[in-house]
Amino acid sequence: MSLCIRNGNIIDGEGIVFHNKDILIKNNLIVDINTNLAHKADRIIDASNLWVLPGLIDAHCHLREPGFEYKEDISSGTASAAAGGFTSIACMPNTLPAIDNAAMVEYIKKKAATQGIVRVYPIGAITLGREGKTMVEMGEMKEAGAVALSDDGDPVVDPNTMRLALEYAKQFGLLLISHCEDKSLVAQGVMNEGYMSTLLGLKGISRAAEEVMVARDIILSEITACPIHIAHVSTKGAVDIIRQAKSRGVPVTCETAPHYFSATDEWVEGYDTNTKVNPPLRTEEDLVAIKEGLKDGTIDIIATDHAPHHRDEKEVEYDMAASGISGFETAFSLSYTHLVETGILSLEELVAKLSSIPAKILGIPGGVLKAGLPADITIVDINREYEVDRDHFYSKGKNTPFHGKRLKGKIAYTIVGGKIVYDEEDAK
Repeated sequence: MSLCIRNGNIIDGEGIVFHNKDILIKNNLIVDINTNLAHKADRIIDASNLWVLPGLIDAHCHLREPGFEYKEDISSGTASAAAGGFTSIACMPNTLPAIDNAAMVEYIKKKAATQGIVRVYPIGAITLGREGKTMVEMGEMKEAGAVALSDDGDPVVDPNTMRLALEYAKQFGLLLISHCEDKSLVAQGVMNEGYMSTLLGLKGISRAAEEVMVARDIILSEITACPIHIAHVSTKGAVDIIRQAKSRGVPVTCETAPHYFSATDEWVEGYDTNTKVNPPLRTEEDLVAIKEGLKDGTIDIIATDHAPHHRDEKEVEYDMAASGISGFETAFSLSYTHLVETGILSLEELVAKLSSIPAKILGIPGGVLKAGLPADITIVDINREYEVDRDHFYSKGKNTPFHGKRLKGKIAYTIVGGKIVYDEEDAK
């Protein structure tokens, strides 16, 4: 069946914006971008007053399968991603067992092909069992389809192991994604160390726990000339370290997540465990620095760090609660509300950080709307305000501190390979 997206405002991902144009889709591909194409299609989406974007790409999420299907699985996770406007997602390997060999990578790909509704790209572990000791067979992982490697959820503690991993990964054309956390500095901390942790009587996590490891891995990247990607940047100090490294030509890229520019540690007041995340929500000073890093390009992309949990893991004392936010379905709206509406980024810049730049960093297709390319498309209504309702999440994880918040910018349609996988009208 052919499809025409009619009369939309189109951001093509390569610097061109078309107004009131049509996109014609046939056989899973974009056939043409022009005017008056609707008569050539079997089905029409009226995109008047809507924005038509390259499909959003999430470079960091947790689908929980295998091993933790009670939190999320590939079916529910990809449905949640589609509702958030994501057409491609890269899933982290902290599963049980870990995604640390070719067979596990193939398992994720096959399961996603049969049960997923968006494109799923596995990220393999750096070390066996994510234990930080023995490196995985990187060549086999790459051949099986891993797009990057990370021990996310835990750091690679030994610096020599990390150095060797960088050197081997470069040979295989694999990006290493670093979970920057010095566990010895975290100790038993559960929120950001500072005024609020003192006020609430909760043990704090120093910014140094993140910044020490950011500095270490940047130094290793610099001396080896091997690319590294820093996950979930949350502090002003980390932004400053990365900015300085980039000015020296270090091959480092990085990401932040929407909660780090949308909320602060003041949200922990009341002990809402939905605010517990790793790294923790930081201060207003850090939030401002994250926004500045996004604006000046120090922070390359926005990733959800979608981390769903069962309600039983959140409905406990703050010290005992699992860390993580269910992030797919609020990511675009939080980004649009806090970055575009406030003048930090233009819509085109936001789209680049949510689509074309993640595609380039991971080395995967996407991020561009052009004739002859797969029709992975996200359609949004940037004028639509709505109230976040976690009870309507497609994700099994209802753990979000943004429940009840009013946001602007609503996903209207998500299209993967020419197939509509999310229609906001049907979801009502």
